[in-house]
Amino acid sequence: MDCTFPSAIRRPSQPKRVPWSTHIWVVLLSLLGGVLGIGGAFLSEVGSGGILLGVFIGAPVIEEAFKPIGLYLALVRWPDALSNQLYTALLCAAAGLIFGILEALVYLYVYVPDHSARFKLYRLTIPLALHSMSSYTFGLGLDRRIVGVVNRGDPLPKRTRNFYLAAVGMHATFNISVTILSVAGLVDFD
Repeated sequence: MDCTFPSAIRRPSQPKRVPWSTHIWVVLLSLLGGVLGIGGAFLSEVGSGGILLGVFIGAPVIEEAFKPIGLYLALVRWPDALSNQLYTALLCAAAGLIFGILEALVYLYVYVPDHSARFKLYRLTIPLALHSMSSYTFGLGLDRRIVGVVNRGDPLPKRTRNFYLAAVGMHATFNISVTILSVAGLVDFD
């Protein structure tokens, strides 16, 4: 007769406990990804083949892929720290916010240095929300499987693809809408 005590019952594997210091590194790396994402924005402008193509296609496609670069690195180094999808999405949103702040500063002090107060208010509100929301959306589809896509050439998981396309769609719709409203004279920042 075989006696099994409760302590000997096989339990499903518990997620590894991740030290708080690792979470600090993950958060810092995620925020750094927002900074590194500016390189993606530069690439979209330089290699887009024209202002309209860049605004409507290049910026959303490239920026949404680049903003979570810190999370990609964190998924390689500390995949157990990013086992919660909401946590991953919130970190992506934070990276998008950092990206948006840096982009706003470039617009305010490089592209349009003689800006109005209304333009400054616009650049520091709506685009920041857009970058955060679109990055959050993409973050809902990011998990450790993205590492296999890069390292082994695994197919992109449908969930990741769908959330990425949703983020790109949000971003592109925003850019197109703002452009149409500006050209039509319905939005004036002066």
